[in-house]
Amino acid sequence: MNAMFQKCPVCGGELTITRLHCADCDTTIEGHFSPPSNVFSQLNADQIQFLFNFVRLEGRFTRMEEEMDLSYPTLRNRLYDIIRALGFEPGKEDTSQRLTLDDRRRILEDLEQGRITFADAQRRLKGKREEEETPPVETGKEEQS
Repeated sequence: MNAMFQKCPVCGGELTITRLHCADCDTTIEGHFSPPSNVFSQLNADQIQFLFNFVRLEGRFTRMEEEMDLSYPTLRNRLYDIIRALGFEPGKEDTSQRLTLDDRRRILEDLEQGRITFADAQRRLKGKREEEETPPVETGKEEQS
């Protein structure tokens, strides 16, 4: 059986599932259906195979180098391509994942109670510390007293 297309091979547009068929009982269902939500469906066959080997070899590039006869930089680049295909940027940690649900609730409660500003709440929810803030741009105008 062929893998399901995600995009039209002619124009690149989104495809809609309109027909489902059971090979066992020969039942056919027609309509408009959403494809199953699978983040890995964005990956091509080579990328899926790479991930399979990565998991099977416990993420050990030294074993992957030997078995796949590829250099460390090539393996790293292939992994980075997969990371990008999944919508992330390699080497950039998503600090927002460090916040617990309680941390997020406290930030939103502080915002609701007026203890912090909206901008401060956004910064905290993104996991940025105050020293990571960009300093305000000077306009060249000095305050007069």
